[in-house]
Amino acid sequence: MYYSAVISPYHGIIEETTIGRDSRIYEWEPLFTIKTSDGLTQVIHQGISGKVVSLEVTEGDKVVPGMVLAFVKEDLFVTGSD
Repeated sequence: MYYSAVISPYHGIIEETTIGRDSRIYEWEPLFTIKTSDGLTQVIHQGISGKVVSLEVTEGDKVVPGMVLAFVKEDLFVTGSD
């Protein structure tokens, strides 16, 4: 069983969370939207597929680079989405 962390690369505030606990995610789908400290809106994607086992942030939370946003139990097979 392999777990991956979704990490914030930005300083900012979580504007939107498009995933929930126990939801299934696919490679490169949007997971979080962060309003950065310089006013830009950045979408967080991850190159993994699997099941979300925990969300560590909610909308409105402040984040910093390196902060864990969620943990995902990765699939052992390759999948994709358009």
